[in-house]
Amino acid sequence: MSTPEPPGRPPDLRLVPAALAAWAAVLVGLGLGPVAASVVAGFAAAAALVGALRRSPVLLAAAACAAAAGLVVAAHGVHVAQHPLRAAAEAGAAATLRVVATDDPRRIRAAVPGAAQVLVEAGLVHAEAAGSGWRTGGRVLLIAPADGWAGLLPGQELTAQGLLAPAGRSDLTVAVLRVRGAPAAVAAPPWWQTGAGVLRAGLRDAAAVLPAAPGGLLPGLAVGDTTRLPTEVEDDFRASGLTHLTAVSGANLAIVAGAVLALARLARSDPRWAALAGGAAVLGFVVLARPSPSVVRAAAMGAVVLLALALGRGRSAVPALAVAVLVLVLADPALAVDPGFALSVLATGALVLVAPGWAAGLRRRGAPRWAAEALVVPAAAFLATAPVIAGLSGQVAPVAVLANLLAVPAVAPATVLGVLAALVSPLSPVAAQVCAWLAWPAVAWLVEVADRSAAVPDAALPWPDGVPGGLLLTLVLAVLVLCWRARRGRALLVAVLLGLALVLVPTRVVPPGWPPADWTVVACDVGQGDAIVLATGDPGRAVLVDAGPDTGPVDACLDRLGVRSLALVVLSHLHADHIGGLDGALRGRSAGGVAVGPVRVPDGGLAAVARVTAGRGVPVVALAAGQRLEWPGLALDVLGPREPDPAPDPDDGTAVNDGSLVLRATTPGGTVLLSGDIELAAQADLVSSGVDLRADVLKMPHHGSRYTSVEFLNAVAPRAVLVSVGLGNTYRHPDPGLVGGLERAGVVVARTDRSGDVAVLVTDELVHRGDPLPARRRRAGGPGLSGRRGPRAPPRSWRARWRSGRCGRPRRRGS
Repeated sequence: MSTPEPPGRPPDLRLVPAALAAWAAVLVGLGLGPVAASVVAGFAAAAALVGALRRSPVLLAAAACAAAAGLVVAAHGVHVAQHPLRAAAEAGAAATLRVVATDDPRRIRAAVPGAAQVLVEAGLVHAEAAGSGWRTGGRVLLIAPADGWAGLLPGQELTAQGLLAPAGRSDLTVAVLRVRGAPAAVAAPPWWQTGAGVLRAGLRDAAAVLPAAPGGLLPGLAVGDTTRLPTEVEDDFRASGLTHLTAVSGANLAIVAGAVLALARLARSDPRWAALAGGAAVLGFVVLARPSPSVVRAAAMGAVVLLALALGRGRSAVPALAVAVLVLVLADPALAVDPGFALSVLATGALVLVAPGWAAGLRRRGAPRWAAEALVVPAAAFLATAPVIAGLSGQVAPVAVLANLLAVPAVAPATVLGVLAALVSPLSPVAAQVCAWLAWPAVAWLVEVADRSAAVPDAALPWPDGVPGGLLLTLVLAVLVLCWRARRGRALLVAVLLGLALVLVPTRVVPPGWPPADWTVVACDVGQGDAIVLATGDPGRAVLVDAGPDTGPVDACLDRLGVRSLALVVLSHLHADHIGGLDGALRGRSAGGVAVGPVRVPDGGLAAVARVTAGRGVPVVALAAGQRLEWPGLALDVLGPREPDPAPDPDDGTAVNDGSLVLRATTPGGTVLLSGDIELAAQADLVSSGVDLRADVLKMPHHGSRYTSVEFLNAVAPRAVLVSVGLGNTYRHPDPGLVGGLERAGVVVARTDRSGDVAVLVTDELVHRGDPLPARRRRAGGPGLSGRRGPRAPPRSWRARWRSGRCGRPRRRGS
């Protein structure tokens, strides 16, 4: 073994330009096509000649690698462009494919609960489409129902039938198959995949002795198995920037191999034996986490760190990383556009370039070596990958930096104990459970950190997505690092942070006067969905109409309002953006029942409601037009649907929307019409039925969609409208022309995407807070957009107040 190099010697960066040039050439070829790749290869060859003439090894290596990469990706591009399945995919033909799964199935967040689907990446073996058959290779992507497909293992060969579609991806995918039915002729997986499945199942069984949240997190943290991870924990990890902890990466391998090397160091083993033990640990972890492409990429990057540790030469790690990038992008050009590959490279680069300096600085300040290394590894990896994550997700979580630092002490022990539990589970389930119990404090700490971090207001801020967003965050981080390195800049940053804390904590973290004591109706800010809370007159008790798309936001809104029990939950219809948060609304609260209307499609939505209510012990009741429900301070009249089609096509979103329950709430603050997602047909039916639709406040149908008729608005004649809508949604909700017409007619428009939670109060004045419109009184008569209705007096005066800014989630209570 070589002796360690003198400290402070700069890393060897000579191969880095070659790796980056090859990566860039592949990106150009994938994005612009084979012709562009060939042009890049030609220019790179000319540059290589210049490098050879000038005797510049760095230029020669970079240009030669770029030329080779250009030729490789051009050849792949030509193969994909001329693939016989491409024409059939363009025509949408039916096909039967024989494929080999190359990765674990990935769940798709379905638009309709219960209709779970998975993505399966596969290699093509044989294809039959449009009356022809080919035995050929290529990448295909299967979109399949979760039932029968979710349990597939990489390496299994199977037959799938369905309809082809163009790939629309720049990763050399030939076609997409929308699968019908279950897989056929499924071959047995390779023996190592079967063995990995046994160990993973043993880890899940061992973790089952823990409470649900830490028990579901431990397998995800150790081997990336998130099958039992509760939805609320997954949401918390996403909001707090900790999602990377549940994905297998080079950091996992570095932790496992580092633990093995640490034991070898304690035993004073020969360095060669220590390196061999570390290599065996990496190989075993790859088998345990399944050798899918994502795990193989992580193994390649983790091996770089292991090499540096084994050789004791920090300078050798960077050339090894560059060689790994070169080999991987030339062997599989599709990796160049894979986010997981970019994250692995950046994280590993941070581990070998940044982490050693940080760890040395901590050791100089008296920190033990093990503590310094355990602290800096996740912190450096997080900061290096933050720009890519921001570009992919379109958001930045300011709290993520602190959350990751707080999570650092628990990551390594939980990972090691989780892997150990998996390894010993076939020999002794009791020993595996002991390992799980020992990991419980660390995993519970991670759950608590994610829970508290997700509860911070503005935990996730909107950010430009794509390449511009990633570059912008890179620039911001670079400026912050430069400021921190300068003494005056450090003082300036501290002053700015203190100033922001003094401004934001009183106004956003703990907003004054919220919730107001006399609220009667609140439109919760739950993103692109609906959740309306109605006070019943009993403190702490309310009626909830719809529950939004996710569990966390509605739970947080109810907590902010102090709602401890729900007299009734009404689901206007069974689309995901109205029922997805039902479990969060019922979490830790009693409920008198969950009410649904006469239209009970899609079936997956009804099944999801049944599962949640059965698990919480809450009955499901039916509502129909003409019913009236009363509480001390609230009355609900069911106005529609008047003559619903009992079984509309579940795939016809408009028909399902038109089957929404329409309610009129009579409150001490006036009348409120809750219109679900009804569209033009249902609106016309209500208007022609002669039912009294007049209300002081209208919850706009379908998040302010343009499919709202003037006749319906005139019939309601509201003085204010509430628009429950998600920030930056892709549906262009609310319609700008509709909102502009309402405002010109003198109607107050309150939007949750701009103002957060919105409350209707009992008072004699109209007040705005956090909205650009000036506060002024409105006339009693309702507006008419194409004519004016006669004035009428409301039952009581009222005002609308809404809080500015976003709100985070509160702490999770016991289920």
